[in-house]
Amino acid sequence: MRDSFSLRASCMARHTALALALLTLAGCSFIPAYERPAAPVPAQWPAQAAAAPEAGQPPGAALPWQDFVQDERLRALVAQALEHNRDLRVAALAIEQARAQYQIRGADRAPTVNLGATGSRQTTSGDSIGSAYTAGLMVASWEIDFFGRLARLQEAALAQYLATAEARRAVQTSLVAAVANAWLGLQSDEEMLALTRSTLQSREASLKLVQMRNAHGVASALDVRQAESLVAAAQAALAQQERQRALDLNALTLLLGQTPAPGLLPAGGAPDAVFAELPVGLPSDLLTHRADIRQAEQNLLAANANIGAARAAFFPRISLTASAGTASKALSGLFAGGSWGWSLAPQALLPIFDAGRNQANLESAQAGRAIAVAQYEKAIQTAFREVADALAGRATLGEQLRAQQAQAVAEAERLRLADLRYSTGVASYLDVLDAQRSLFAAQQALAQVRMAQRQNQVLLYKALGGGWALPPGE
Repeated sequence: MRDSFSLRASCMARHTALALALLTLAGCSFIPAYERPAAPVPAQWPAQAAAAPEAGQPPGAALPWQDFVQDERLRALVAQALEHNRDLRVAALAIEQARAQYQIRGADRAPTVNLGATGSRQTTSGDSIGSAYTAGLMVASWEIDFFGRLARLQEAALAQYLATAEARRAVQTSLVAAVANAWLGLQSDEEMLALTRSTLQSREASLKLVQMRNAHGVASALDVRQAESLVAAAQAALAQQERQRALDLNALTLLLGQTPAPGLLPAGGAPDAVFAELPVGLPSDLLTHRADIRQAEQNLLAANANIGAARAAFFPRISLTASAGTASKALSGLFAGGSWGWSLAPQALLPIFDAGRNQANLESAQAGRAIAVAQYEKAIQTAFREVADALAGRATLGEQLRAQQAQAVAEAERLRLADLRYSTGVASYLDVLDAQRSLFAAQQALAQVRMAQRQNQVLLYKALGGGWALPPGE
């Protein structure tokens, strides 16, 4: 009697220990503890590119694009692009798709109740035929998420949904910068067109003067041909610049998703687009404001959750099949009184042999997490490089612009003196031609540096992660 009691007590203790172990495992998430990887970049921007930020100064990325873009026409074009651009529309629809996937993962954790009816006929002993009919509510193979496998998959889907939302913000940042750059390109086109037309008029006037001098025997036929060559070169440059403007206008139209209104386009001689000054902040601010970095971190969180789901697959998968309704051996008695019944069939499956499938899934999830870490670190390094490049441009383009302006002034004076010397017969027309070519090249370079300086402001704003934050109160 005592041995029997001891045996029962021992079995109960083992069963209790097993139940406690299962409960303990069920309370584990199996997800590795998440720690944000250290940013693989310096804590300060390169010394030659930026000064130390002022204490308490918010980074430029916190400035909404509506405040950064201070030209009313450009602001209106950006608003049109945000409403009609197809790339941004696709990114927004991708968010809806990711949200639906997250809802599907959430629905996997709840039972699916169906209204169904079944019927079967089969032979029994004695060659008699038996029938069975049921109708009612049915739950088919509902997995009870005892070890959190489905919960981890839902967490991964949530992180992927949030990553998609960050991707949409990254597209918006790029779109704001692209529209601003396209508008600045058109502004530069107008400036170059005005310069080329002015140069063409000046060269045509010079050609007429040389032709008159040649008719009076003062200038040679060589001078006439050289003047004609310069006029033809200016005409070719004008045609090229008109083509470039048409291409830039087409690019802006694609970004906007519709044809821009003529009143919103920059005109010849229009003032430069005005952008707000940008405080840079610290490299660590990029982790908060760069949408692509935030997207990479969400992908890392999703990969981390997938490891938890892969680990949970090693433990029993518990499912439940149940039904409640009416049952009868005859179809006519299916809804008769007293035919109500129910069934409950729990099932627990513990993987014993799967040819290494679960282990391979776990290793794949771990490799996916390592890839996500590398992509996250690469996103940070890329962002750091882009900001450093923009800061280097801000530090040097201003000086380059001043030098280019001085060169253009010097070349204009050189042309005046060469033309004066040629008119008095002191110098040959070759000096005038060389001065005209040099002045045109210097003026073109000045326009290009001026555009590069304006576009560098946009590049810095994009690199800092601005362009998607809403203004306060919206």
